[in-house]
Amino acid sequence: MEKGVKKAKEKGITINFGSEFEFYLFKQDENGNNTFVPLDQGGYMDIAPLDKGENIRREICLTLSEMGIDPEVSHHEMGPGQNEIDFRYSQALQAADNAATFKWVVEALANMQGLVADFSPKPIEDAPGNGMHINMSVQSHEELLMPFMAGILHHIEEMTLFLNPSKDSYKRMGKDKAPSFISWSYQNRNQLIRIPATHSSNRMELRSPDCSCNIYLAYALLIYAGLEGIEKNMIPDPCTDVVSVDTKRLPQSLKEAKLIASNASWLKEILGNDIVDIYVG
Repeated sequence: MEKGVKKAKEKGITINFGSEFEFYLFKQDENGNNTFVPLDQGGYMDIAPLDKGENIRREICLTLSEMGIDPEVSHHEMGPGQNEIDFRYSQALQAADNAATFKWVVEALANMQGLVADFSPKPIEDAPGNGMHINMSVQSHEELLMPFMAGILHHIEEMTLFLNPSKDSYKRMGKDKAPSFISWSYQNRNQLIRIPATHSSNRMELRSPDCSCNIYLAYALLIYAGLEGIEKNMIPDPCTDVVSVDTKRLPQSLKEAKLIASNASWLKEILGNDIVDIYVG
């Protein structure tokens, strides 16, 4: 990842990341094991008393702030006992380090409250899965978001294995606003990439990754793919709010994602054969 950051810097480009983490809070049994019984039955943006995770989210955010890591916002998500905490934009390596620390803090504080923090992609079969939406900003002397995004869209099939590396990752796709097609749009949260209207000149949100990924590898691949888009002046397909029969799909299973990655020379050039072989094997 550091090589990718350096390469971008040499071109006068700064790429910052700010990720959004979703996780469930489940009750523990008397032995500290996960019961998969949600802490509450709240829904999207509910508040107390339906939202019983408010106090622990506040404790998480205060603890992180004391550690020099500043969350931007937190709220109850769609699923019962599901929560989300989002982070401000920061440079790539710092953002990745903060993400690793964040998950450890959440799991430790949840355990102290007799709870299990579950970041897995699909902990409850008939409830929304956990995503890790990755927000990116591209800072330069000129507008480069579109070619940067085009590079990511061009390589997204190949890198999906590294953004969604578990079998359960693919149970989440195509449900509850988790994307399954390679498409982008302004504001539409059902598409793979969303460009927020308030920051349309240099910001984008990638909605397919989940928390089971190695965030260092994920950020590295996104940087390299975006830079290739800039170098080759790629142009993305037109934005869409409704996918058609011609719209390409993301890999629909771990097996398919591994097959695509195994044939991707681009991945091996960036990560090396050993890392790709570990994921494909």
